[in-house]
Amino acid sequence: MRSKLAAILAAAVLSSGTLLFAQDVVHDVDKAAKDTAHATDKAAKDTGHATKVAAKDTAKGTEKAADKTGDATKTAATKTGHATKTAAKDTAKGTEKAADKTADAVK
Repeated sequence: MRSKLAAILAAAVLSSGTLLFAQDVVHDVDKAAKDTAHATDKAAKDTGHATKVAAKDTAKGTEKAADKTGDATKTAATKTGHATKTAAKDTAKGTEKAADKTADAVK
């Protein structure tokens, strides 16, 4: 009877040791999963922030380029307008001189 009781007691001790070991493994796996989730969340936030900064920088660059293009267009239009005005004056003077010469020749 004592040997049966000892065998049952030994089996119970071994079973409880296995059960405690299994709980420790479950705890370690749970902790690793939480650490992984935290690292993934942090990486996602960092990536989102970097994307936001890049988008803002791109927008600023596009705005600056548009401003420079607008300024260049305005300058070109002003110069073209001035050249057109000068050419019109020169043409008018040439036409007036030709008209005077034609009038003198007709007299």
